[in-house]
Amino acid sequence: MRRSSLTPARTTAPRLLGLAAAVLTLPVLASCTEAVPSAESDTDGDGRTVTVTSSADECEVSTGEVPSGTLTFNVTNTGSEVTEFYLLAEDGLTIKGEIENIGPQATRQLVLAAPAGDYVTACKPGMVGEGIRSDFVVTDSGEDVAVTADEQELVDTAVANYATYVEDQADQLLEKTRQFVELYEDGQDDEARALYPIARTHWERIETVAESFGDLDPKMDLREADLSEGEEWTGWHRIEKDLWPARATDYTALSAKERSYYAQDLLANTEELVTRIGDLTYTVDQIANGSRGLLEEVATGKVTGEEEYWSRTDLYDFQANVDGARVGFEGVEPLLETKDPELAASLRTRFTQLDDLLAQYRTGDDFVGYDELTQAQVKELSDAVNALSEPLSQLTAALLA
Repeated sequence: MRRSSLTPARTTAPRLLGLAAAVLTLPVLASCTEAVPSAESDTDGDGRTVTVTSSADECEVSTGEVPSGTLTFNVTNTGSEVTEFYLLAEDGLTIKGEIENIGPQATRQLVLAAPAGDYVTACKPGMVGEGIRSDFVVTDSGEDVAVTADEQELVDTAVANYATYVEDQADQLLEKTRQFVELYEDGQDDEARALYPIARTHWERIETVAESFGDLDPKMDLREADLSEGEEWTGWHRIEKDLWPARATDYTALSAKERSYYAQDLLANTEELVTRIGDLTYTVDQIANGSRGLLEEVATGKVTGEEEYWSRTDLYDFQANVDGARVGFEGVEPLLETKDPELAASLRTRFTQLDDLLAQYRTGDDFVGYDELTQAQVKELSDAVNALSEPLSQLTAALLA
């Protein structure tokens, strides 16, 4: 995990609106600085295209009010640090949509369907803190987007299947975490090390869902390099360092009491995660954006070897993120076939190519250590990720068209 935040909506407010505006509604984030209205922000004339400029100390949003429907945020980073953009619910916690890892001078696009309501926009220069926020209002456009019976059936199937998949992965995560915690507390380090990347596979497959719980994610998956001053470091990576201390300088192993503290904390947070996931509902655009987000996790943490700094088990995470992204795509693929069959074919090809490439570094369920890869092999993996990222970035807009 890089430092991120926030929480998906619960079942208290159904968000299945309609293809494009109704069935495909998505959670939203908080804004940055005071909104600056601009007639030039809407490139398609329907008032739903918003320009966002993120700098080191400002988050300029071209308008603070748009009509409900499919929204497009074109986010440009004019600062010198990587930034993020979020559309949050009124509570400032629930994430409706996000774009992470926007590099300096880069422009990225977020497309989502939003119903009428109050929201918050937020830019996070340096990807730390609460971000620069502004209020954002979506008014009721009064539009009733017609959805055919066939399309509705595809949407319902995609949403139901994805919810089942996430809940299944969460349950397997809990089961494996219980086993891992028992081994770790009992001092069976070899067995704990063997189970560590297997257990985390279930986390990584649903990472974008898990990350949306802003209070749990840092407790469970924060890396040491992302700690803020005075912040307690807990979770998977705290235990990882204790199991693989070789890369550390002057490291003092945790005592049996400390081991129990961190292990039980991880288990309690995993149990809470499973409970919260059971309360979630999903939308088609949320599934599509989650698929894109998982691949971004690969590009910014796994292919760089930064995620599993101590254990060097990054390829397990890499594959798991790709698995989750592919499942998300495959769930909406029948709907995409009705809208953009060429994009669907391209995504199938790119996913297959990336899976085939990863298979070269796997024997059975085990991957080679990340340190065993050459620079050329890392570049090949990175190129394959980039090749998939481009068509995957078009998925949400195609589904909402």
